Amino acid sequence: MSAATAAMPVRGRSSGELAGTGALLRLALRRDRVLIPVWSVALGGMIASGASTLEKVYTTAAQRADLARSMSGNSSLRALYGPVFGDSPGGLTAWRFGSFGYVLAAVMSLLIVVRHTREEEETGRQELLSSAMVGRRAPLTAALLAAFTANAGVALIITAGLAKSTGNTAGSAALGLTTGAIGMLFAGMAAITAQLTESARLAKGLTGAVLGAAFLLKAAGDTARADGSSVLDWLSPLGWAENVRAYAGERWWTLLLIAAAVLAQGAAAYVLAGRRDIGMSFVPTRPGPAEGRITTAYGLAWRLQRGGVIGWSIGFALAGLLFGSMTNGAADLVGNNARTREIIQRMGGQSGLTDAFLATMVGLLGMVAALYATSSVLRLHGEETGQRAEPVLANAVGRLRWAAGHLVIAFGGAALIMVVGGLGLAAGYGREPGAVLGAALVQLPAIWTLAGLAVLLYGAFPKAAQAALGVVGLCLALGWIGPALNLPSAVLGLSPFGHLPKLPGTDMAWTPVLVLTVIAAALVTAGLAAFRRRDLRACV
Repeated sequence: MSAATAAMPVRGRSSGELAGTGALLRLALRRDRVLIPVWSVALGGMIASGASTLEKVYTTAAQRADLARSMSGNSSLRALYGPVFGDSPGGLTAWRFGSFGYVLAAVMSLLIVVRHTREEEETGRQELLSSAMVGRRAPLTAALLAAFTANAGVALIITAGLAKSTGNTAGSAALGLTTGAIGMLFAGMAAITAQLTESARLAKGLTGAVLGAAFLLKAAGDTARADGSSVLDWLSPLGWAENVRAYAGERWWTLLLIAAAVLAQGAAAYVLAGRRDIGMSFVPTRPGPAEGRITTAYGLAWRLQRGGVIGWSIGFALAGLLFGSMTNGAADLVGNNARTREIIQRMGGQSGLTDAFLATMVGLLGMVAALYATSSVLRLHGEETGQRAEPVLANAVGRLRWAAGHLVIAFGGAALIMVVGGLGLAAGYGREPGAVLGAALVQLPAIWTLAGLAVLLYGAFPKAAQAALGVVGLCLALGWIGPALNLPSAVLGLSPFGHLPKLPGTDMAWTPVLVLTVIAAALVTAGLAAFRRRDLRACV
């Protein structure tokens, strides 16, 4: 065999490693035909509408300048939102929505990448696809391209929307590109963790932990310095993002730093993907004990979900402390602006500003806790589609007992993290621990109602079960952005949180709390009844 002939298979193998990428990308976009547009429009639209909303609240340049000075001098608010680099409508939009936009873009991206890499391998579908003409690195490439499509949509919506409302194309492009770039950076991080771990859940958890650490580093740096120049800011990619300084003399070279990190992560993920077999990982799961120690369905559910409960509890404790420490600075946040005071009082009740701010923060914790409860319920869906439920149910374990084990963790875990969050909020505030904790517990009926909806969808309409997370996202948007947009009470009432008493600061209303509790119980009952009658794996 000649040297040229011997080299031909090498070239063919190299080019074949991406074979089938186009088909896999079309499949990924087909599967995410709802997820990607909803995330892109909701995230991009939220940021794009920020400038016009802030202009309605702060109508004069003097009011905006006063807000910027107040925020720059409040270290607690800097930790949450970041420093204010400019007092124009665009600059205030970058300050108010930037940090949360970066985090949401990161969450969107890690979900997309893990869904089309490790989840496909975990369910066995990737092995079937790879038996055809699909290259070794094609699944990873398709997943990253799907994430790029979503982030490009977010960047375009932000850039076009803000350019129209602010007239500043450069600042709008800087904020849009930064949001998309941060999304792609965490898409690359998710691509790496998908190679390192054997489960999609662990890949998401590790990437989420990196995101949480990046936010904490940025928050600590912003607390220390008001100009974003702290060393801790430069150790966090979220700190790099805020130092792009959209609408405040853009630092385009910082975007190049983010782009370099994206390329480095992508290269690392490609190297790792080429050195492992399908379904395997570089950090294999430890073997269990020789004799089983899990004897009940509840014990199995706790073993599977204990990491999530612990992680969410720690996060709520830290968030409660942060929000509580901000409460005494609520007056600085509002200043003399009547419109801002009206928004906070609409969100937190028609009472004193401090109580309204506390009620707003408690409501935010409740809406985020609904994400935990719903995703915990949907763990049933993951166990079923991953073919792990059938071996359990083939033994002397009934369907209802198996499902009840996970539901105890979902509903009880929601109560636990709200208690932890309420205690953290009370500790940060330093007063009225009983009233604050009571306000946190009042959020539970609304949380359980949304979790109950997830149970109903899983039991009766399993293929639509993931839509429960979209409903929670809609409720979060209504509760957090709706009052600022002055939406009618009928629209805000579409969320169960819109019916709860605004505690602390107002009288307790038991009727809506009891009604929501009954609704939650009815949804769970109907969902379990439907699950008992349907075929397993009907959601596949």
